[in-house]
Amino acid sequence: MADIQILDRASGKLETEKVYGKIYLEMLYGTGLISRLISFVFLPIVSRISLLSQFYGFLQKNSWSRRKVKPFIEKFHVDVKEFLEPVDSFHSFNDFFIRKLKPGVRPMAKGSEVAVLPADARYLAFQEIDKSDGFFVKGHRFCLGHMLQSQSLEKKYDHGSMLIARLCPTDYHRFHFPCECIPDTPKEIPGPLFSVNPIALKRYVNIMAENKRAITALHTRQFGTILYIEVGATYVGSIHQTFTAGNSYAKGDEKGYFSFGGSSLVLLFEPNRIQFDQDLLDTSLQRMEIKGLLGQSLGVARQSPVTFS
Repeated sequence: MADIQILDRASGKLETEKVYGKIYLEMLYGTGLISRLISFVFLPIVSRISLLSQFYGFLQKNSWSRRKVKPFIEKFHVDVKEFLEPVDSFHSFNDFFIRKLKPGVRPMAKGSEVAVLPADARYLAFQEIDKSDGFFVKGHRFCLGHMLQSQSLEKKYDHGSMLIARLCPTDYHRFHFPCECIPDTPKEIPGPLFSVNPIALKRYVNIMAENKRAITALHTRQFGTILYIEVGATYVGSIHQTFTAGNSYAKGDEKGYFSFGGSSLVLLFEPNRIQFDQDLLDTSLQRMEIKGLLGQSLGVARQSPVTFS
């Protein structure tokens, strides 16, 4: 199976992604005959029986799992200088996975009219959702209505803008608010836990519309109402929200974190509320992800600010 090529936003260079558990992904989501046979038998078990992911997540919280931390850091070249706490302070692999960063290592792009990337992740950006056919597989349309489970929301956002952030197990796994906002209570939607890696998405394009997810409406002055969606994935222990609904939050404040496993975020903007940065759009048009960091610019507001009563 072909390697996953991504563009590093900071350096402008193409990189080949080191995929954690690649051999298992290829067995479960590959297109060959053997892979399809293995997938037919085991994929429903792995993705639809949530207890398996919960059990695997539980194992990552046991003290014996801490032995995996240093080899993982070395293999995937994780920058320990960014960690808020020293490596030896982690009592389990999950402690390392949900680590916090030192203040200031992810500066926020300035300006109230500028929204920022909400996480360290690989990004796809689409200025108009209804024209985003084939962003994983040519000719296959992503089903927004199925993801939102709401005809009114589908109608409201179908001509809007969409940002997809794919977090790998190697990434910092806390996610943040992209702008100043007042968030509502999240709405949780149950579902399976398929992998969100491109190896899987190229075979099942609507995985993110089916997986377990949580949807939070963010009320903002500059960008209208943003739908912020956390999408679970295989072996994600759970989605943790660390904010309080109804409170006001600044750009870059923490919203929550994922326990162990790869996972994704989807941000939906109403039509004509944001203009995404051109490099994000250009890379996505090539069906290639761009690796960005929390706090880097996402785009600018396209309308006058809203005054809250």
